[in-house]
Amino acid sequence: MSAARRRRRRPTNRGDTTTKVLVAGIGNIFLGDDGFGPAVVRRLPAPTAADVRVADYGIRGMHLAYDLLNDWDALVLVDALPGRGAPGRVEVFRAEHAEHSGARLDAHAMDPEAVFSMVRTLGGTVPPTVIVGCQVGSVAEGIGLTEPVEAAVAPAAAAVGSVLADLLSRQEV
Repeated sequence: MSAARRRRRRPTNRGDTTTKVLVAGIGNIFLGDDGFGPAVVRRLPAPTAADVRVADYGIRGMHLAYDLLNDWDALVLVDALPGRGAPGRVEVFRAEHAEHSGARLDAHAMDPEAVFSMVRTLGGTVPPTVIVGCQVGSVAEGIGLTEPVEAAVAPAAAAVGSVLADLLSRQEV
């Protein structure tokens, strides 16, 4: 069975679509702004759609890799974005998955490419991925976000809501 067919679930009524979406907050809460992803998913309301799961993965890359072996139609990663502009700037973009990545899983960090590589190694297919991210100010040791990144949590949560609404309203992801 093809990966696209395996991920697509049958609609219950003609014209209906069922889209399974995983929203994953990733990042290390002990490294300042790197904890942005977990902060955003804690702010999200409980999903109203049965096929949406919101989870704080923190730095548990192996856990995320195994969860991605389930039949997800889309993945929304919420993460800190170092080196991409002014601290606190929220960006939404589609991830480009490298087919072959030399990245390795690290028990003390979360590298999405390493997670995606592990999913492929385990025989899975990485679903189309949207990233909702925020430019960091500091990833120095310490708990808590810098002021500009903390101010970006609510807008990022709203962006996740918009991405989910868009994904759930589409016939094809």
